[in-house]
Amino acid sequence: MHSDQINIDKAHARDLIADQFPQFRGEEIIELATAGTVNAIFRIGDRHAARFPLRLMDPAECARMLEVETKRSAEFHKCCPFPSPRPVGVGRQSPDYPLPWLVQTWIDGQVATPTGLANSTVFALDLSRLVAKLRTTDLDGRTFDGQSRGGALTTHDGWMEVCFSKSQHLLDVERLRRMWGDLRELPPLDREVMSHKDLIPSNLLVEGERLVGVLDTGDFAPADPSLDLVAGWHLLERDTRAVFREALQTDDLEWRRGSAWAFVQAMGLVWYYEGTNHIMSELGRSTISRLVEDYEG
Repeated sequence: MHSDQINIDKAHARDLIADQFPQFRGEEIIELATAGTVNAIFRIGDRHAARFPLRLMDPAECARMLEVETKRSAEFHKCCPFPSPRPVGVGRQSPDYPLPWLVQTWIDGQVATPTGLANSTVFALDLSRLVAKLRTTDLDGRTFDGQSRGGALTTHDGWMEVCFSKSQHLLDVERLRRMWGDLRELPPLDREVMSHKDLIPSNLLVEGERLVGVLDTGDFAPADPSLDLVAGWHLLERDTRAVFREALQTDDLEWRRGSAWAFVQAMGLVWYYEGTNHIMSELGRSTISRLVEDYEG
């Protein structure tokens, strides 16, 4: 998926886990086929998993990143109304794998999809409960750190131009340019809240119509309150989006800014993962379709 991708197979993962986490020696190691774009995931027995970063970086930088992620994941776990992974420990780089890596607890459930529960009111209300609870977490003096999505929409103009140029053969770019021209002008909100920051289907686990787990929680931090609303367009159709919105008592500005963040994210998925990650590329397409439906409606 990435030009700087690191490959690790089950044999190497098994050896690293057994050497650095001897309590897991003898546990079955299963390599998971996921739509994830950040980590290779290996299940350890029934109750744990190892995450190996996929993209090459400076090992010291990776160690700092994982230290921050473990703290944020632990905080998320305490306030989340649904199960989420707890960090267990950080593994060391080795001759077989050049970066630090992470072991965490396992959460049972089926990975959500863009369409599987798109018309479920029960699921929409579970999503609203998740977002509402995260928003109640004390900022404790923290503010948005300027990283990725969650600040000013206009800081993403350069990235959007890249996406438009790369998507000429894939999407109706002229229509989407007009949409972004309107969305980027939305005024900022006057507050920040704690945010998961990436509520896409692959980070949510379900059983039946219920949300039963939340993954990839290491970015939990202050951001624009509208950022976690992206779940509405990634996972729900129009009527259930309305249920999600009503449950959160979201006003027009916050809702439209949520659509803007979903737009920024979705535009980067279609072209970047074309040919390498069908699930993520198709997520971008389905989200854009829902955004266009709302915008033109």
